[in-house]
Amino acid sequence: MALILNIETATPVCSIALFKGEELLALRETDVKNAHSQSVAVFIDEVFKETGIQPDALDAVAVSSGPGSYTGLRIGVSTAKGICYALNKPLISVGTLEAMAYGMAEACKENRIENCLFAPMIDARRMEVYTSLFAYDLSVKEEVSALVVDEKAFHGYIDDHIIFYAGDGAKKCREVLSHPNFNFLENFHASAVFMAAVALNKFKNGNFENTAYFEPFYLKDFIAGKPSVKGLH
Repeated sequence: MALILNIETATPVCSIALFKGEELLALRETDVKNAHSQSVAVFIDEVFKETGIQPDALDAVAVSSGPGSYTGLRIGVSTAKGICYALNKPLISVGTLEAMAYGMAEACKENRIENCLFAPMIDARRMEVYTSLFAYDLSVKEEVSALVVDEKAFHGYIDDHIIFYAGDGAKKCREVLSHPNFNFLENFHASAVFMAAVALNKFKNGNFENTAYFEPFYLKDFIAGKPSVKGLH
């Protein structure tokens, strides 16, 4: 069974999970703000120490590829590349929203119905979110986009479907998404655990990235804020 290290840093949650096939061996994660740069290497070291597995036993490294936080994505992808280069292991990318949809399907499996849809949401500031729409079988209904959420959101689907929405961008949308067919999932966040199924499938199919040239999927260009130091303009 494939031994895969999963790295999720695309959102405020820094999450590391080590899987052997479909079995979770170890997990570390935190939602402490701006902790990615300090936590990711520590967490990786901890999951190996907990399991007693040596890093060179890995079969692959999977990284959450975005969209999401520019800084978080850079940290995750740089870390994954470094491990792959050092150990000569293949790199797997997993779309952040796709992984979240897998987690949402698991979270609401008891009341999951065939006409339900999943809308994972990542905060993109103000009333904008990065989102995509997934069907009951987790096939893609709407591709990834930056959506300004208003009362017309998902208007082509909401009358005939139950739409579950969740993620760090979802909470701010609750007052706007007032249609009774919208269902907000409480206490849900992106996690490296949700990457496992996609990563394992890609490993089995030999669907690897070019480690040298792979870049995260930012969706939007990074825009730096204005410096606040007095005298700088």
